[in-house]
Amino acid sequence: MRMADRKAVKIVSGQPDFLQFNNLACETAGGKVIFATDEWFAPASNLLKREPPEFIASAFTEYGKWMDGWETRRKRIPGHDWCIIQLGVPGIIHGLDVDTSFFTGNYSPSASVQAACLDEAPALTLEGDRTGMAASESQFEAVAKLHSESWEELVPVTELKPGYSDTCHNYFPITYPSRVTHLQLNMYPDGGIARLKVYGVGQKDWSALPTQDQVDLVALVNGGVCLGYSDAHFGHPRNMIGLGRSANMGDGWETARRLDRPKNLQVDGKGILQVPGYEWAVLRLGHPGVISQIEIDTNHFKGNFPDSCKIEACYLTPEEEGKYVSGRWSSDPGNKWRVLLQPQKLQAHHRHFYSCDSLALSGPVSHVRLVIAPDGGVSRLRLWGRPTSTRHTSKL
Repeated sequence: MRMADRKAVKIVSGQPDFLQFNNLACETAGGKVIFATDEWFAPASNLLKREPPEFIASAFTEYGKWMDGWETRRKRIPGHDWCIIQLGVPGIIHGLDVDTSFFTGNYSPSASVQAACLDEAPALTLEGDRTGMAASESQFEAVAKLHSESWEELVPVTELKPGYSDTCHNYFPITYPSRVTHLQLNMYPDGGIARLKVYGVGQKDWSALPTQDQVDLVALVNGGVCLGYSDAHFGHPRNMIGLGRSANMGDGWETARRLDRPKNLQVDGKGILQVPGYEWAVLRLGHPGVISQIEIDTNHFKGNFPDSCKIEACYLTPEEEGKYVSGRWSSDPGNKWRVLLQPQKLQAHHRHFYSCDSLALSGPVSHVRLVIAPDGGVSRLRLWGRPTSTRHTSKL
């Protein structure tokens, strides 16, 4: 199968490339709001929900209109509203989406974002449903120890657009090169924001890992990231490297049904469908390493799992990766890709494990390409192995 047969999907015109990265602040990745000045109409924890915002016209609480986001009261005292977010996965941030969906007459007029790396920050938590609440004096005293007023500015004070479908996404590319653990989101002076998505790549301290320990080299928490894919109609490939097992079909990679499937399907001697087309996703490992075990989980994909899959791998330098990314992985000019896992028949709603005896490569790799045929969904991909201590330059 030649990669030129199916080029990578291009992000919809007008959308920034950083949307392909992981959401480091999502609640499913462990992100949490640890302080908020005010949460009268809707709690700040809603900012980090994985699900898209929704609007229910008839929904009200004892404090006012129910909103799926963070909304503060109309401020009648000096200052502005702000909250502190602890990222679920510390890392390098490439872009932000300040989403004002459904906040039309009540969105925050302006916002700014600051960042810090606090590996030993004081423990701050917000418990329960905080609708109708505001920060207490003791909470203000505790958060003051973070000295967030001096954090680095990622986004200066910027006007936001209202939460209509064609204006709700306020995108901000970020070029800050340092690792981030915490963000401060400022609203000026008050109002509502539906979601804050923090797109980036996790950064793990690999020096603290014992050299003989096996680790999931492609996991979100270990710095794995999706760099390209052929189709993501129902779910993005980055979902495959998320925490734990998938919550539902939406928490995985799922493609559209391919239209080039034969009208009458046939199988080979191994029971694998003989089809002309396939889908693929390329992922970079959090650290180059030697893969010794693979897990492919089709959890929840019962009537829409792939018939088969294979995995290819290669070792790319940053310069080589840049060339492949710019070409959207549509060709293999350096003939780098090698088969790591031969084609395997898959089952519905099942965890498939492949040990080192099933793997065709024994050297270090930095990137993998999961190929599924003809189409369908995969909930999780785990690549267990040992990180290599030095960069590898010889052939696989």
